[in-house]
Amino acid sequence: MNRRKRQHEVHPTLQKVKEYIYILLGSATVALAFNLFLLPNRVASGGVSGISTILYSLFGWEAAYVQWAFNIPLFIAGVIFLGKVYGARTLIGTLFLPFVVYLSRNMEPVTLDPLLGALFGGSGVGLGLGITFRGNASTGGTDLAAQIVHKYTGISLGKCVAFIDGLIVVTATIVFDIESGLYALIGLFVTSKTIDLVQVGLGNSKMALIITNHQDEVRQEIFDKLDRGVTKLSGYGGYTNDERPMLLCVVDQKEFTKLKQVVQSVDTTAFVIVMDAAEVVGEGFKRA
Repeated sequence: MNRRKRQHEVHPTLQKVKEYIYILLGSATVALAFNLFLLPNRVASGGVSGISTILYSLFGWEAAYVQWAFNIPLFIAGVIFLGKVYGARTLIGTLFLPFVVYLSRNMEPVTLDPLLGALFGGSGVGLGLGITFRGNASTGGTDLAAQIVHKYTGISLGKCVAFIDGLIVVTATIVFDIESGLYALIGLFVTSKTIDLVQVGLGNSKMALIITNHQDEVRQEIFDKLDRGVTKLSGYGGYTNDERPMLLCVVDQKEFTKLKQVVQSVDTTAFVIVMDAAEVVGEGFKRA
């Protein structure tokens, strides 16, 4: 849509290296967030890490061993029951995360405040998972169990994930206390929001729908003054039923004021609808 010069595509080998770096970095981030914030504050915010937190608190079992003990069979079960070969990427995440948990097990916790542990631990886990997802992989764990339940029960995947994580939170509430369960819920919520933030960004782009009687002039001005592409969409007036095509244009946030000025300079009666664009991938913006 944009007329700017296309950026060179990343070489396939470099792209693979980049993805593996994402997986290792993301897994390490999750592991450090677990040891520095979640485990010392007994915040069992779902997943295999939540299970390992409960078992560590009850029996003193090494968290890394518990995570390996769950992750490896779940990975194998995923391959068997789901009929998918998850490949080296997910296997690396499945094995490397507990490895970093083991290496960092003696590090001093950053805080012993459960609320801060839930907030910053949840943020760290979300950041790590988001980075791992960018490497086209996952850290395995209960997500694979949720997919198996989804396949054989027909229950939506989202509900399966929520059920398994909810069961872990309830268990933490029974084993510890109600406050621990509430902190775990906070951690889950923060993790989810942080993953979204890492995946789709801060929404620094704006999408504008422009309804004007001077479409050709507005379109040409946007081309000339902003060097941005424009897409023409079909539309009809709800009252008159007359054809009223719209112009769709996506710009960076810093270009939005100039876009309004360009439209107003051509048609002061133009109707402009503006929305945040959570993520824009393509020419003139970021690459996939």
